[in-house]
Amino acid sequence: MNTYSKYCPNVFVAKCEERHEKGETILVTTKYSKENEHIVHNLVMECGGFFYYSITRADGFNCQERAKRKAEKYEQAAINADRRSKEFFQKSEKHADFLSLGEPIKVGHHSERRHRKMIEDAWNNTGKMVAEMDKAEAYRDKAEAWERHSEDINLSMPESIEYYRARLEKATAYHQAMKEGKIERSHSYSLTYAKKAVNEAQKNYDIAVKLWG
Repeated sequence: MNTYSKYCPNVFVAKCEERHEKGETILVTTKYSKENEHIVHNLVMECGGFFYYSITRADGFNCQERAKRKAEKYEQAAINADRRSKEFFQKSEKHADFLSLGEPIKVGHHSERRHRKMIEDAWNNTGKMVAEMDKAEAYRDKAEAWERHSEDINLSMPESIEYYRARLEKATAYHQAMKEGKIERSHSYSLTYAKKAVNEAQKNYDIAVKLWG
């Protein structure tokens, strides 16, 4: 049986009992016993009698698609909250004509209980309306946050090779320009931080090549 194994941040590889060929389609089982079809890419390591392969979903599902689905989910939740808010508003307005008259409660009168119930219902429904409005706003904030990630590229994607190559070239050029004095150092650690960015970009690029090259 093939299972998932964490390789590095954002990346899961297939832990396999048998060897597989690049381009082969295999089933990988989650910890919840769900099977997903994956395409095999590179053998990234052998350990403990197992073979670890970089993989991509055969149906094209990736971190970008996940972000899009999350955004759609929260946008739909916001729409539902808006609908409930409007429904509570309509309920709160049920006796608006009478309550707007400002009639005092006639204590001891047969209408007292009904009058108090009208006020209580209007108040409760108004509170629920506001709560649903707040939920809708929170859901939309989450939808927007996930939407911003819908174009992200990370090491779990074959496209990460070109992405991190560009990042490495940019970081290297920036570091070199700073060393040559073409870019002003804003503080004493500027060059150190620039070199750190180069190292990080190089590390990610090397991992991308190993996974997808």
